[in-house]
Amino acid sequence: MPTPSRREFLQAALVTGGAWLTPRVTFAAAGSDARFVLILLRGGLDGLAAVPPYADPDYERLRRELAIAGPGKDGGALDLDGFFGLHPRLPFLHAAFSDGDLTVLHAVATPYRDRSHFDAQDVLESGFAKLHAGGSGWLNRALASLPPGSAAPAGAERAVALGHNVPLVLRGPAQVASWSPSRLPPLDDDTLQRIADLYADDALLSRRLADALATAAQAADSMDGARESRGRRSAQLIEAVSAAASFLGEDGSASVAVLDTTGWDTHANEGGADGQLALRLSALDSALRELKRGLGPSWARTVVLIATEFGRTAEANGSRGTDHGTGAAAFLLGGAVRGGRVVADWPGLSPRALHDGRDVAPTIDLRSVLKGVLRDHLEVPERLLEADVFPDSRGAPALSELVRA
Repeated sequence: MPTPSRREFLQAALVTGGAWLTPRVTFAAAGSDARFVLILLRGGLDGLAAVPPYADPDYERLRRELAIAGPGKDGGALDLDGFFGLHPRLPFLHAAFSDGDLTVLHAVATPYRDRSHFDAQDVLESGFAKLHAGGSGWLNRALASLPPGSAAPAGAERAVALGHNVPLVLRGPAQVASWSPSRLPPLDDDTLQRIADLYADDALLSRRLADALATAAQAADSMDGARESRGRRSAQLIEAVSAAASFLGEDGSASVAVLDTTGWDTHANEGGADGQLALRLSALDSALRELKRGLGPSWARTVVLIATEFGRTAEANGSRGTDHGTGAAAFLLGGAVRGGRVVADWPGLSPRALHDGRDVAPTIDLRSVLKGVLRDHLEVPERLLEADVFPDSRGAPALSELVRA
């Protein structure tokens, strides 16, 4: 057999892994006129960068060159409440906070306490406290619990295969459809590690992969390569949210959308007010602005939940990045959100306050947030939330007053 070129091998790896490499939007019918969008940031968003607690006395000491300065300083945070701020590359979210359309949650986590992406995402999407406890996701089970007469327009529940597969959070008895953007995503560290793990035991393939990655890294290090990668990532995200808006808008056929993106695993060269993470946050902020624009009048009935599988270490590592952590930040955005608030039982960043001596200690169970939104926005009965949607979650009661009455 002819030896494949480095470019051909890398492209083959992308196509083979397309089911989890390509950001996906999936759709289903909800139980009322409400709209719900779930955005999963795969890889572990650095909550201390996205929502810096700039007034915490230990923040700058731990973050060093990654620290976001206080409001009013060069590259400083966008102030929220005098203690927390938003990363300076999140101006749309800051405006939404001022308009009462954004609630910021901090020190949030699922019940998972280890640091594997795969396992953490399983717990995040399944809704079970234990790993691999079932093959369905909490959002699908929530949709299945809604009465038949409350469905969206006729035919909206029928499954329509428009993409590679449906993420775990939407797998289950309720019918859903899927859609995939036309663009392949740029490579990211999480994706590359997954590919490397697949071929670790094959000497030939692992060597070919290493050669291809070295070539890709050289291209990405160039100014033109970095600019092209950023452009592809941003364009793909915009395409995905535009599709979501078309399905959920006034003339759309769906009321729930799930979007996931990769590239949030910032082990090295994360950057502070500028840099790798700042560019990704800027792309996310622009996409959320486009989502609001595309939804039009439906924005008033929309809740967008933005969450990640875990946070990152409180202290910067030796590679000017952060490692897998625990407590994270999450966002509730939309015209139906009772916003303009930071919801946090802040544990602090002192050595004694950190989880395992390294992470933001979680004080809010993400399931409490999810229960509150499902109950008060999508009108899922609370008894079903406890029995079917989030089994074994009695210790995580639903948060109230997250959405407007």
